[in-house]
Amino acid sequence: MRAHTVSPLFVGRADELAVLEGALARARSGSASTVFVGGEAGVGKTRLVREFTERSDDALALVGGCLELGVDGLPFAPFTAVLRKLARDLGHDGVAALLPGGATRGLARLLPEFGEPEREGAEARARLFEQILGLLERLADTRPTILVVEDAHWADRSTRDLLSFLVRYQRPDVPLLTLVTYRADELHRTHPLRPLLAELGRVDWVTRLDLRRLSRREVGQQAASILHGEPVADIDLVYARSEGNPLFVEALLSEGGGETLPDSLRDLLLASVERLPEETQELMRLAAAGGARIEHAMLSAVAGADDGDLSRLLRPAVAGNVLVVDGETYAFRHALIREAVHDDLLPGERTRLHTRFAEALEADPGILPAPRSAIELAHHWHAAHNPLWALISAWHAAAAARKAAAYDEQLRMLTRVLELWEAVPDAAERIAADHVDVLRQAVTVAHLAGEFERGISLAKAALREIDTATDPIRAARLLRQRGLVRYDLGRAGYVEDLRTAAKLVPAEPPTSLRAQVLENLARVLSEHGDRAEKEATAEEAMRIAQEVGDADAEAHALITLTWAGCRYSRTEDEIAAFARARENAGRAGSYHALMRAVIFESDALEGGGWHERAAEVARRGVADAEAYGLARTSGAFLAINLVEPLVSLGRWDEASEVVERVLEVAPPAPYRASLQGLATDIALARGDLDRAESLIRASRAVFSRGTYRNQTILPHLRREIELLVARGRHDEASALVERTLDEQDLEITPRYVWPLLLACLRVVDPPLPRLRAVAARLGVEGELQRAHSLTFTAEAAQTEGVLDRGAWDAAAAAWAALRQPYAEACALLGAARAAVAAGERDEAALSLPRAAELAARVGARPLAAEIGSLARRARIPLSGEPAPAEPVSEGAGFGLTAREHEVLGLVAAGRSNREIAGELFISAKTVSVHVSNILAKLGAASRGEAAATAHRLRLFEG
Repeated sequence: MRAHTVSPLFVGRADELAVLEGALARARSGSASTVFVGGEAGVGKTRLVREFTERSDDALALVGGCLELGVDGLPFAPFTAVLRKLARDLGHDGVAALLPGGATRGLARLLPEFGEPEREGAEARARLFEQILGLLERLADTRPTILVVEDAHWADRSTRDLLSFLVRYQRPDVPLLTLVTYRADELHRTHPLRPLLAELGRVDWVTRLDLRRLSRREVGQQAASILHGEPVADIDLVYARSEGNPLFVEALLSEGGGETLPDSLRDLLLASVERLPEETQELMRLAAAGGARIEHAMLSAVAGADDGDLSRLLRPAVAGNVLVVDGETYAFRHALIREAVHDDLLPGERTRLHTRFAEALEADPGILPAPRSAIELAHHWHAAHNPLWALISAWHAAAAARKAAAYDEQLRMLTRVLELWEAVPDAAERIAADHVDVLRQAVTVAHLAGEFERGISLAKAALREIDTATDPIRAARLLRQRGLVRYDLGRAGYVEDLRTAAKLVPAEPPTSLRAQVLENLARVLSEHGDRAEKEATAEEAMRIAQEVGDADAEAHALITLTWAGCRYSRTEDEIAAFARARENAGRAGSYHALMRAVIFESDALEGGGWHERAAEVARRGVADAEAYGLARTSGAFLAINLVEPLVSLGRWDEASEVVERVLEVAPPAPYRASLQGLATDIALARGDLDRAESLIRASRAVFSRGTYRNQTILPHLRREIELLVARGRHDEASALVERTLDEQDLEITPRYVWPLLLACLRVVDPPLPRLRAVAARLGVEGELQRAHSLTFTAEAAQTEGVLDRGAWDAAAAAWAALRQPYAEACALLGAARAAVAAGERDEAALSLPRAAELAARVGARPLAAEIGSLARRARIPLSGEPAPAEPVSEGAGFGLTAREHEVLGLVAAGRSNREIAGELFISAKTVSVHVSNILAKLGAASRGEAAATAHRLRLFEG
């Protein structure tokens, strides 16, 4: 009886199948799941996945593999394969029905049958990613779906980026299971898949499954199944030689399993090929040069054989299980076999075979779908060592990659053009572009691909080749590009680059380039004192854009001008200006400009204290992002501008829901840190200090890895100070205040400085003169800053022992007008303390119930406790309660802690802070904190008044 080549019995994977079945069960129950299946080559990853999907009858399995192309993978190969299957099974209309608005043109970047792609732009790639994820999610909503991405160790960067996006941004409740296989033994220390595995390994729904080798008993079961139950001559030898690798077991058994086995793994894998007829072996060598998978039409064209002859030659390879058939495609049964055959080729053979593939593609580019045809053509000419056609084909492949939004592949192709330039004397004529043109395009692509350092280096190289006196326009274009890259990288020199570019572009005649350079310059001017130049530059950019009809530049210039001229004191005027900016952006069809307008408008409204309107604009922007297909990217950023006004309005539960929803899809680190900061504000106000500390720690990790502006850093420092004060770590809080005052520029952004100053006032012995000096230099623009300023005045006075009820009343009224309940409650408490201290109990009775109601509404437990404590001490009923009775135990009615009761006793005995510190073995600063707390809780204005209250109430008698 003839032995099987592959074991019919699936051996030794019961535990691994159970893991995958558990993941699918979670997906079916509405919990997305991702499993990375790793193992050495030949250990059975593909077999495991195939067995699993075949047993998952009710689930839709979508399988795509990464294709090796030289040292790199083919861009988006697995997802192109998945889309092609869906288009074949569902038809164009069926796929369109799964996309918002039925718009499939974004998918045309991967499958030309979906039409012509939408226009290129910075958001083209993000929109493609969101469309693919949306398509998969809607499929999964109709039935459980399994997405399989095989051989991820070959994935190019574009494929890795899309895979990361799908895993991180998918809805957590979608019944979608993603399986990713990779060769663990291929992942050397610098392999690009390693950081992706580490990054995604931190996502809650991602697990790793390492596929082990088979045991001796399992190898015996595999061998028995392959041999139809016949005994193996020496199973110990097979096990020893195979080391439990299923593919090697199969290869050994196909050679008889005896002592005369080949010496090397390569020879072992080649043995199955060498048993084929010579004509078929020659065809296998040809197929190996084409890659792990090759279409029937492609193989026929390269072999120069008609369908009949090709089928005759291939049949022995299929029967011998060297090749497997998948529709119209052939694949080596295992990539290791293909690699062994290709490695066995002589250098001359490789050159000749790759040339045949290149010539076949030149003769009929349509034999493969775009953009794969252009990219494979470039690969084959490069592998054929033909510099001329390698350069030309790489130039065309770069254009095809750009159309597919595969920017990393485009950069690689352009780099190849640059590397081959000296080897092709007439290169410029051949591609109709000179060396500087190629460098300039490479700078643009490096920027899009996030390769900022590379972009700067390429721009420098191009600028060295240009004489600015004779070629000022190209020099200006390059300086503009380098300036924008430097700006995104946070690297110094971007303003100088853009200013120089503006000088190089003549004012007459007006041009789009000058409008664009000036708009970019206006956008990046942000230093103290730049406002006048920023506005003038934006105005000139807008005027020129209008003259030349550049609607996009005009829209951006108007947005920049509106933002530059934004004054929180005239918010109504800003609303009208931003409305014009949005209208321009819509007319220009510029999504990027529209999002900028929404982001700036909602931010300006929030800064002016128009919280409801700010939330409304941000919500509209989130909806626009979703309609455009960018809910998870642009929408995630706009979520920050939505959460901030919700926090201000005291709608903390709603804000928390938005934060949690966005954090679930793992937005980029800076977005995540901003959202976590707003969540920290809620946690601190609600007394959840452990959560606040965890959130601050996560944000700190992000901020330590980059350079961020005041609007990000100052709120973070404020939260750090507030947490340290709440934890009672007063020395650390004071030290952080001093560092902040020494190191930060506290004059550029008053909107963020005022809240920071208030936090600084709450530490022990705050540096009041320095804080007052900063406050005196700050402007007060708009009602929100006015409320902060009034609060600072009241709190600074209180720090000096002056409880000014008028100041607190003014602050409370300002916060009430802004509809900020938490800040209003804090100010009302301050006013009530001042009233109690002045003996004006009736006045305090007006403030405290309102403060208590507001604190309860937002769930601010620590504030509610302070309000309740003062109400009990002053015997003021809250919410209809009867007036509290006189305290019945030492300090209990005043909310004093045991330590504060001790300190009060020593204050009443006339001890100084230093004497109390010595007696209680604590620092003088800590004593000062306790004394401040005691004065507040007793409603006393001084130590003497606190001592008098203690004696009057006989707290320490007996």
